[in-house]
Amino acid sequence: MLEKFKNLCIFFSGLIVLVPVILAGCATTPPKNSSNICEIFYEKDDWYDAAADARDKWGAPIHVPMAMMYQESSFRHDALPPRDYVFFGLIPWGRVSSAYGYSQAKTPTWADYVRETGNTWADREDFEDAIDFMGWFIYKSQKVNGVSKWDAYAQYLNYHEGWGGYRSKSYNRKPWLKKVAAKVKARSLRYATQLKTCEEDLQKNWFMKLFT
Repeated sequence: MLEKFKNLCIFFSGLIVLVPVILAGCATTPPKNSSNICEIFYEKDDWYDAAADARDKWGAPIHVPMAMMYQESSFRHDALPPRDYVFFGLIPWGRVSSAYGYSQAKTPTWADYVRETGNTWADREDFEDAIDFMGWFIYKSQKVNGVSKWDAYAQYLNYHEGWGGYRSKSYNRKPWLKKVAAKVKARSLRYATQLKTCEEDLQKNWFMKLFT
């Protein structure tokens, strides 16, 4: 009996060690070439479907939320904001915000999205949910502040500062933020140009998956 107990202990100890390794192996890694949207979608073949669904649902052109997502998380599913420090910057004390995941959505805004869309199982680590959230936010920015869904510069300022912050032009006190928004715009235009060369092929791949 004692021998069986020891064997069970060894077995479960092995599981405790093995499960984190398995989970790490299952974690979604960022795309190898994030500078090219075609390469992103060819590597992550379900991402195009999710981005296209968000476009059709919210009217947000694919290249805009993708450029914003790159800026926010570099397509890392578990991205976190930097730590806050106290006592002369020596001791870590939580995070500077509750932003998390692909979209770096803050907890209160994510809760608003879940409540308004009814997507109660939404997960900030899930690309499909994250891109849908960003499509929703872009749609809301157009409704609330009249910002074109195609204007990556102004959309990013809304995303970073919030709708109230954008209306009060808080970004004018942050020259660094306007530079970042300009980078997002440039990337979105580059993504848009690239997507024109491969979207037909991506759509064919999607159609083929329906019959395989």
